[in-house]
Amino acid sequence: MKLVADMHTHSIASTHAYATITEMAQEAHDLGLFAIAVTDHARTMPGAPGPFYFESLAILPAYIKGVRVLHGIEANICDYEGNLDVEPELQNNLEWIVASLHTLTIESEATVEKCTQAYLNLAKNPNVNVIGHSGSEYFKYDYEKVIPQLAKEGKLIEINDSAFRYKKSCASNCVRIAEICKKYGARICVDTDSHYTHTLGRGTETLKMLEEIDFPHELIVNADEENLKAYFKEKNIYY
Repeated sequence: MKLVADMHTHSIASTHAYATITEMAQEAHDLGLFAIAVTDHARTMPGAPGPFYFESLAILPAYIKGVRVLHGIEANICDYEGNLDVEPELQNNLEWIVASLHTLTIESEATVEKCTQAYLNLAKNPNVNVIGHSGSEYFKYDYEKVIPQLAKEGKLIEINDSAFRYKKSCASNCVRIAEICKKYGARICVDTDSHYTHTLGRGTETLKMLEEIDFPHELIVNADEENLKAYFKEKNIYY
């Protein structure tokens, strides 16, 4: 099993990432990927590009180096009501939105109850495609309560491979999330959260874990090109 797309990546527009969009697309092409989503950080993350950057993504061609490059954003969940730091008009104009909780972009201390409520409210936002790296140890939530609701609203639950590479305290949470997604038939997206080309498209550790728990292949939207295209069609995303 391997990835056909990486739907959570960053370019040099996020000033703690180190490759251009073209370099990321070239790497994706060399790996044989069908698509990537460029999801630079939204405004409340230190070093994030301004709104005009995201508004201007429309000038880019849909395909770069033969790879479908989606114009996206990693939005910050900025409060425990599930609100995002991206204006509704911009949300409507982007092709791909990953929504994530980050310690740098939310003020009050996290609790399981607060995070559960944030995700339940976020599930109602029709513009969000993916719940980013929700295996965070700091932002734990009630998996049994939230995951079925996310699935009902058509959200993809991300299993972020960086948890196995850099944030190993989160790895056991990711395994548990995957098990519950399997239980409820919730679709997932395996992403790398790449900030440079060397990790792009390489969800090796996550895919290994999914095979170990016998996770249904059809629930991994970006491990099969037809699955991904079906999701794009469902969300009216051009491919």
